[in-house]
Amino acid sequence: MRASAPTSGRVRAVVASPVGPLTLVAAGGALAGVYMDQQRHLPPAGRLGEAATPGAEPPGDGPLAEAARQLAEYFSGQRTGFDLPLELEGTGFQRRVWAGLLDIGYGETISYGELGRRIGAPLSASRAVGLANGKNPVSIIVPCHRVIGADGSLTGYGGGLPRKRFLLDLEQRVSGQTLM
Repeated sequence: MRASAPTSGRVRAVVASPVGPLTLVAAGGALAGVYMDQQRHLPPAGRLGEAATPGAEPPGDGPLAEAARQLAEYFSGQRTGFDLPLELEGTGFQRRVWAGLLDIGYGETISYGELGRRIGAPLSASRAVGLANGKNPVSIIVPCHRVIGADGSLTGYGGGLPRKRFLLDLEQRVSGQTLM
């Protein structure tokens, strides 16, 4: 794990994972971002903090170290949920969508339309739900990968469909569930 110094109250660390390097961003003692390499919808560089300093380790009890620990447990199949303070920046609608994502169970999938229904959005809002889902700043931890097309197909994922498939396969293998 590599960490950076605070910039505008933000720190970041890059950790290895089975889906490639993950950039973890913390702000104000909470996790504010989990980004994959070449992910769509990255925030402006200034929102990620300074460039990581190779070899520097974040404090063992800080949000970056805790996020790294919980992600390692998730990827090893030992963790099915996360317990991290989150600091998510987005519109009111985006925040509603992200909150709805947290209610999708480990190993389960739902459609964009179902996610919209669960958060009280009109049926015509499934495209807006999909766009908000794609802007999720804390992928994996806020499980946007669990949302699929109404026909059961894998559609859109900011980290790429192979990563989405990997995450769903991992969760379904550990939980014994199958795709919707």
